[in-house]
Amino acid sequence: MNMDKHRRWTYSITKLVFWTTLFAGTLLFMCFQSHPPSGSQTVYPKVKWDGNPQWEKRVKLSARSRSGHFSVLVTGAAGFVGSHVSAALKRRGDGVVGLDNFNSYYDPSLKRARQKLLEEKGVFVIEGDINENKLLKKLFDIVAFTHVMHLAAQAGVRYAMKNPGSYIHSNIAGLVSLFEASKSANPQPAIVWASSSSVYGLNTKVPFSEKDRTDQPASLYAATKKAGEEIAHTYNHIYGLSITGLRFFTVYGPWGRPDMAYFFFTKDILKGKAISVFQGSNNKSVARDFTYIDDIVKGCLGALDTAEKSTGSGGKKKEDAQLRVFNLGNTSPVPVTKLVSILEKLLEVKAKRNVLPLPRNGDVMFTHANISYAQKEFGYKPTTDLQMGLQKFVNWYLDYYSISEKKTY
Repeated sequence: MNMDKHRRWTYSITKLVFWTTLFAGTLLFMCFQSHPPSGSQTVYPKVKWDGNPQWEKRVKLSARSRSGHFSVLVTGAAGFVGSHVSAALKRRGDGVVGLDNFNSYYDPSLKRARQKLLEEKGVFVIEGDINENKLLKKLFDIVAFTHVMHLAAQAGVRYAMKNPGSYIHSNIAGLVSLFEASKSANPQPAIVWASSSSVYGLNTKVPFSEKDRTDQPASLYAATKKAGEEIAHTYNHIYGLSITGLRFFTVYGPWGRPDMAYFFFTKDILKGKAISVFQGSNNKSVARDFTYIDDIVKGCLGALDTAEKSTGSGGKKKEDAQLRVFNLGNTSPVPVTKLVSILEKLLEVKAKRNVLPLPRNGDVMFTHANISYAQKEFGYKPTTDLQMGLQKFVNWYLDYYSISEKKTY
């Protein structure tokens, strides 16, 4: 009987490894035929970097850190999480160089506004793509980065149904490109990168633990992040890269992403437009473990500070290197219906709700983070509840878009 159980277990593991390898291989093959999302041309001129001494000077100045601090390359630096993390690193004395392709997945002017704020703080954000191998090599030649905070990615669950190639381009090909540049750098940097809570997919065990199964993705976005975790394991195993993955749980707050529900709910409620609120069977509301941006930033810095050095040199591994993955959430799932109610009170406008069944577009019914591992390793402890966090977001939103709270819609 025990022997039969062992055989079944061995078969299951073998089958899982086989399909995971086949899946990752297929995605890697697709990446060579994929293209980034298209969109309108930006009005901002792209600064030439090849052979430009002024460009190199700005990179070196931005990367300069206080004594004993880190020098960090932040990809996706003009993004929501990337801009907040970059600012926090710079505030505490780390050298920071940003990289962002400013694509048009959402309004690039918001990314440019974040870039402007970072430039005022002394952070140079380079316009470029993580798939530009020559650019990455140039950056590592100019600066001996101690760490890479890799936050560039094609985000969003539903958009994958419209532009699947963009996810392969950014989340897989881009990740491989970054790992390739990092493993060849001397010294090799330690890498902290953004995975996602979406990797838990159809998992029903709550709260979600890093030890839970992640082989049932519910969306292409989740599948690319899961593939990224497997690729990270490979580069850690072969090349000695120190790699830490962070599974973010529904990050929200000022300077957020317009494609997120709390953001476009705010916009539509103020305009008097109806919003779609999804529910599952038995009229259960969709729930999310909403995590405020400041708490996520603390988690990112905690992961960075506890990351051990990579162990390779010249593209060759010398000894085993650190490989970790952490949940970064709030541990308090909130129904989306409650999110809407809080926004109604803060905006002083009644929402027009369309309650609809949850579509099969990659979304899941709930997320709930177990953060005990992050608490143990670097003292991660979120402190902002949804009411407080949304108040800060609404204050920012009304100010950024110059909306009078007394304006009638």
